[in-house]
Amino acid sequence: MAVRPGLWPALLGIVLTAWLRGSGAQQSATVANPVPGANPDLLPHFLVEPEDVYIVKNKPVLLVCKALPATQIFFKCNGEWVRQVDHVIERSTDGSSGLPAMEVRINVSRQQVEKVFGLEEYWCQCVAWSSSGTTKSQKAYIRIAYLRKNFEQEPLAKEVSLEQGIVLPCRPPEGIPPAEVEWLRNEDLVDPSLDPNVYITREHSLVVRQARLADTANYTCVAKNIVARRRSASAAVIVYVDGSWSPWSKWSACGLDCTHWRSRECSDPAPRNGGEECRGTDLDTRNCTSDLCVHTASGPEDVALYVGLIAVAVCLLLLLLVLILVYCRKKEGLDSDVADSSILTSGFQPVSIKPSKADNPHLLTIQPDLSTTTTSYQGSLCPRQDGPSPKFQLTNGHLLSPLGGGRHTLHHSSPTSEAEDFVSRLSTQNFFRSLPRGTSNMAYGTFNFLGGRLMIPNTDHSHASGPSRSSPGRQNRTPSCLLGSSIWMSLSTSDSSCPKRHCLPPSPRTSCFWLSSPQGQHRISLLIPPDAIPRGKIYEVYLTLHKPEDVRLPLAGCQTLLSPIVSCGPPGVLLTRPVILTMDHCGEPSPESWSLRLKKQSCEGSWEDVLHLGEEAPSHLYYCQLEASACYIFTEQLGRFALVGEALSVAASKRLKLLLFAPVACTSLEYNIRVYCLHDTHDALKEVVQLEKQLGGQLIQEPRILHFKDSYHNLRLSVHDVPSSLWKSKLLVSYQEIPFYHIWNGTQQYLHCTFTLERVSPSTSDLACKVWVWQVEGDGQSFNINFNITKDTRFGELLALESEGGVPALVGPSAFKIPFLIRQKIITSLDPPCSRGADWRTLAQKLHLDSHLSFFASKPSPTAMILNLWEARHFPNGNLSQLAAAVAGLGQPDAGLFTVSEAEC
Repeated sequence: MAVRPGLWPALLGIVLTAWLRGSGAQQSATVANPVPGANPDLLPHFLVEPEDVYIVKNKPVLLVCKALPATQIFFKCNGEWVRQVDHVIERSTDGSSGLPAMEVRINVSRQQVEKVFGLEEYWCQCVAWSSSGTTKSQKAYIRIAYLRKNFEQEPLAKEVSLEQGIVLPCRPPEGIPPAEVEWLRNEDLVDPSLDPNVYITREHSLVVRQARLADTANYTCVAKNIVARRRSASAAVIVYVDGSWSPWSKWSACGLDCTHWRSRECSDPAPRNGGEECRGTDLDTRNCTSDLCVHTASGPEDVALYVGLIAVAVCLLLLLLVLILVYCRKKEGLDSDVADSSILTSGFQPVSIKPSKADNPHLLTIQPDLSTTTTSYQGSLCPRQDGPSPKFQLTNGHLLSPLGGGRHTLHHSSPTSEAEDFVSRLSTQNFFRSLPRGTSNMAYGTFNFLGGRLMIPNTDHSHASGPSRSSPGRQNRTPSCLLGSSIWMSLSTSDSSCPKRHCLPPSPRTSCFWLSSPQGQHRISLLIPPDAIPRGKIYEVYLTLHKPEDVRLPLAGCQTLLSPIVSCGPPGVLLTRPVILTMDHCGEPSPESWSLRLKKQSCEGSWEDVLHLGEEAPSHLYYCQLEASACYIFTEQLGRFALVGEALSVAASKRLKLLLFAPVACTSLEYNIRVYCLHDTHDALKEVVQLEKQLGGQLIQEPRILHFKDSYHNLRLSVHDVPSSLWKSKLLVSYQEIPFYHIWNGTQQYLHCTFTLERVSPSTSDLACKVWVWQVEGDGQSFNINFNITKDTRFGELLALESEGGVPALVGPSAFKIPFLIRQKIITSLDPPCSRGADWRTLAQKLHLDSHLSFFASKPSPTAMILNLWEARHFPNGNLSQLAAAVAGLGQPDAGLFTVSEAEC
């Protein structure tokens, strides 16, 4: 029956509706569904079908379908039709047949795939219509690509003898698509096609059939897929050669004692790479036969000749020794004369020079001459070690601060009018221009004499105890309102939640704004007090938290890293007052158990001890206030710092934070419990929480603290009381161990053990067991696990990281709890000595800082140092009422000390 052309769209709509209602199980291959009585030759056939694809990171993937003849094409993903607005359609006409063709494209995002992740694989197929029926394309599977960081098995170091076989196993990290494996020998690719003595098994093990000396090298297993490339730890393979004797030489002529000898050498082959030496002697002697002895025996005349020659040789040797001694004595006297004369004839002014270390022959530390206003120099104060040191000329002054290559003017006295020029040149230095901006481990800002504060995001105390549960509103924020004609409320007010304003001179550009304040204290921050930066200067300052694997910090003996590695800079800038760097640490501070040192990296890259805690000198460039979990470092020089401890006894311990994670969704019979053993610092916690978010893990128990002692004993982990009727453990041994030095050196991240449990039935959802973590002959913790693996998320809020979009830099008065004018009044009132004791010394005692009186007294304003330390310790939630009570309790007669009038604005 003929159908009018105008009715085709209506019939097509009916067919499409019937298809949407009655579509059954999907097929993975192309399937045609013709209309009864229609021409089968006009059924759609696909020119392009969707293919399997991987989502890399967060980039959406494109699926394409093209069919001929086709009047409509729609995609269907996981049994649901994709919205028409999400299709990109291109219509065309086939040139040879004149039939209509269509090409349709859709994008699939990572979020769409993650919605069904774990339930089934995400798939899409397209369906094409024509007047003769429909055709379904093959299914295309969309998978999220990833590659875990940890190898399931890494190669181990080996020592093998020559011609012995070598097998280096490697099981790459889990990944989609599965990782390809290649091997490196001393960073060169191992190609089995070029070396028949080497091959790689299907299990990715590297096999050397017969070891050769050339096979002595460091071997690294490399796993890679479309997402990432991972390297295993290098395994050192040493091919040793045992020594073997060469043939004996011929017998020598018979000697005076009627004996002769022969020799051999341990050189066939010689021992190499730690191989055993030859066993036996290398010299063989025996008596001559009687005939030989008769013919070669010497008479009395020959014996006398030999004795005379020996006596002459001894006399010559003694004479030579006497001449050498006389020459050495004269040379010592000559050297001293030359040294003295060089000093007297030197054209340079006397300077105090610190001898360079043996490993840094180019480094000279020269004390500045404060009587000199400026000094110009050409070249760099920090020469590269891989090239010749640059030459520079001193002109009536001394070198002060290394600021990189080029020509600079360095200020030795109070800042002058060249501030703008100095800052402009400073801002172009490569060490700041190359810093990675916008990372979660860095904060930076521009500061002047008003000071401010830098804070590394997500390193405050709230990350250990959970997010704030207060309702949003004014009481949860710290206002920083800049209003020219306002009155700042009394410092001693009892209503700490009441909004307070900083009062500044009126300005047409001032505005009122609110800064969200995390509930807790930032553990990695840099406080720049007022007037620390000279007036007239502007510095762009940064604060960076380094990962241990990115910075090499050599540790000697029993030293261990107790804090994060933190940089503040740029180095070399002039500071007129100490800034305060705040870092957390994982040590249990005790003078009897620990020797604590502050290390700073020099511009050559070497680490130096700049402060021995407990032995600080008041006039030193560095000073430290050590508390239970944080240290506050006063420094007048910016740079890279770390706190290192050396145990004085086995009682010395470090705090480890133990965390248990498991998958949020369990789609297989296996269920993994990951137990992390981290240093109790917030940067370590932050890294693991971010890692587990990527892995789809959840916290299943409250974190615990374990005190890990310097006893050389390993950390053991085990799982117990697993109900055998519901679960079984796949652990083949009774416990797992983390080596002592992996924990103690403090440079390895993400230390953890995984316990794999297997459900007896897919319907099993309740898990009850115990996880024990303990140090042999030391402290231990036990976790009682009892929860539903498909529903229970009660511990999810304990480690919820706050938004990365906080305020890492605060500039000016908004960075301080104490208003600027009240701060100045306190300093003016308490700095002068008072006979009644109502001065800064009593304030230090009230704030329990009296152990640092000598340090405070060495500064121009002791009260300012005390208030700066209070700001560093108590921002942003410090109790101003307590500070006001401490100041008011000093009995100062000035009743207006704690208020600022409107006239003073």
